[in-house]
Amino acid sequence: MELGLARDEVRLQLHQSEWATEFMKVKRDLILVTGLPDERIEHVGSTSLADVKAKPIIDLLVGVDDYKDSQSILQDLKQLGFLRLKVERPNEMVCARFKDEAYKVKTHYIHLTNYRGELWEQMIQFRNYLLQSREARKEYEAIKEAYVKDHAKGIAAYTEHKEPFIQRILEYSTR
Repeated sequence: MELGLARDEVRLQLHQSEWATEFMKVKRDLILVTGLPDERIEHVGSTSLADVKAKPIIDLLVGVDDYKDSQSILQDLKQLGFLRLKVERPNEMVCARFKDEAYKVKTHYIHLTNYRGELWEQMIQFRNYLLQSREARKEYEAIKEAYVKDHAKGIAAYTEHKEPFIQRILEYSTR
């Protein structure tokens, strides 16, 4: 199994069954080190979707009581090789695990947010909708492929390119 993308690299791969195995391994380690309950660690992102091309990075959603007061959990995550990134996003902290000692190739992301908070609910809702709708998965994959066809770099632009679809799914699935 090949995991990892260099900074700002955008590349999609066919789904690999080992991604689910890797998620479960990391989840087990997180539970052991942090003491968080099982239901507070979820596999999100396209690697959680069995028939969608994905960036080869495992995304984990980790729910805590107050993400702003997370110094102890950040120390726990550091023991597992996760470092907090200087990413500013509302209602979340982002941590990454790297493949290399130069910290250039990321293999895993942790999205640390409030358990059952707005961001938690949105990420779970989006993933669950895609799991239930083959048509939505195919459309999502086509949107991602359209970006990657013309760009090998630009993760911020890639994320922005997907945002209208994500917002449409969130609006539709809350009706």
